[in-house]
Amino acid sequence: MTRPAPIRVVLADDERMVRTALRAILSAEPDLEVVGEAATGAEAVSVVREVRPDVVLMDVRMPGTDGIRATEQILATQAEPPRIVVVTTFENDSYVYDALRAGAAGFLLKRAEADALVQAVRLVARSDSLLFPAAVRTLAAEHARARRAPPAWVARLTGREREVLRHMAKGLTNAEIARRMEVGAATVKSHVAAVLAKTGTRDRTQAVIAAYEAGFLNVG
Repeated sequence: MTRPAPIRVVLADDERMVRTALRAILSAEPDLEVVGEAATGAEAVSVVREVRPDVVLMDVRMPGTDGIRATEQILATQAEPPRIVVVTTFENDSYVYDALRAGAAGFLLKRAEADALVQAVRLVARSDSLLFPAAVRTLAAEHARARRAPPAWVARLTGREREVLRHMAKGLTNAEIARRMEVGAATVKSHVAAVLAKTGTRDRTQAVIAAYEAGFLNVG
């Protein structure tokens, strides 16, 4: 049997020791491959353009172009951009929330255990589940903008799409949502696509953030 191609990862952090530690952890896994490193946000944009990874671990605070701007540039300039996970020291950092709103697929604490790091990379590469949903909800509660009237997309969601969005916020995969709703996985995939289109978001994380900010999901 042919082994699936490994998940290709780029590491972006201004501390060499951090990059070295991340490389050692990821390179020990047969299904993960570190294909590039960057010490600044600008370098990250360049390296991603060159090697076209599946996942980027992006330090949120770097000199010059920070992780937020680098995330925005990568997502805006790549036809098939990688999944970006911002790496941070503090989970309630406003930089992290801004990076999620900019399109990062999730965030990871620098003190995370090796197993959590590996599983996070695998999870975002599959892109069918929300990374650390409880932490995203906490961030939304602390950093969401003041609410005005609900945006128009809320009223456009069908009943099924509303249900799917709530399940997405809990971190359920498409297969898990399908079992909960007693429908096929293809139907769930179609509902997820409709939710992203109606919310005007790139992926599940952005859609859930938008739902919290709209008041559709309760952050309490």
